[in-house]
Amino acid sequence: MNSSPDVPENREAEAIEEAKRGSEAAFEILYHAHKRRIYSLCLRMTGNTAEAEDLTQEAFLQMFRKIGTFRGESAFSTWLHRLAVNLVLMRLRKKSLSTFSLDETPGQDSEAPRVREFGAADMKLTGTVDRMALEKAIQALPAGYRMIFHLHDVEGYEHKEIAGMMGCSIGNSKSQLHKARMKLRELLPVRKAPAPEEEEDV
Repeated sequence: MNSSPDVPENREAEAIEEAKRGSEAAFEILYHAHKRRIYSLCLRMTGNTAEAEDLTQEAFLQMFRKIGTFRGESAFSTWLHRLAVNLVLMRLRKKSLSTFSLDETPGQDSEAPRVREFGAADMKLTGTVDRMALEKAIQALPAGYRMIFHLHDVEGYEHKEIAGMMGCSIGNSKSQLHKARMKLRELLPVRKAPAPEEEEDV
């Protein structure tokens, strides 16, 4: 993940160093550069605007407290997203929501020969789908599925990064994404393109 498109990479690096020294102006720069994506992340994971706003504020408070621990080993956005994901996971556990275990061993379906790679694009989800229907279907996914789907297919994280964030194996991340896509297929009214023979003039 790269720096925010709203802030040049070199300016973000300067703001991070200034923030470590306690500069409030630097914190403002980082907040405004990343607040939209962090809010979007929290909203998609929780499906609740009030909780998303609360978690976004909490994520930036954590950033304020912990920015001194940021060593630049990963992109700042990845580090900040990890803070937000951890906060969401803690909130879900506290509320005892029905979540799908990220430590679960993949089931029998993962042992069967795979028709395609887990990380490949799912062509059955690339039909014409109403955006609102898609959003509704994503929110209908179990929390565990929804988080993996959002991080991989929306935010663009790799399975290795997701596994580090979620505290699960790469294999489990792939399995969860596969099952999330399968569930979305059931929920979405995808309109299929006409068959080639229907398009030909006789």
